[in-house]
Amino acid sequence: MTDKAIGAEIGARLKALRLRRNRTQQQVANASALSLNAIKALEAGKGKLSSLIAVLRELEALEGMEEFLPAPEISPLQLAKQQGRTRKRASGGRKDKEGGETPEW
Repeated sequence: MTDKAIGAEIGARLKALRLRRNRTQQQVANASALSLNAIKALEAGKGKLSSLIAVLRELEALEGMEEFLPAPEISPLQLAKQQGRTRKRASGGRKDKEGGETPEW
């Protein structure tokens, strides 16, 4: 699917949502503080992301964002790398430069 086709599909779904909520383009424009042309552009598959967010907020559809674009989860490998290595054994006593034991304090 091309970028234009995806934009057109998002616009068509936005229009269907608006009609399901029984709202005119002008009503949505007024309630979201956008121009009528901005609403028309969004429904045509064009427009700005900030405009889309404002319209989704007005149509009470922002809760769908989690399904649309879920937050990335950390893979088990990344989690293991972040935690670092855990010690499995003691390193033993250290010796000073002359070869003797480190003095105890």
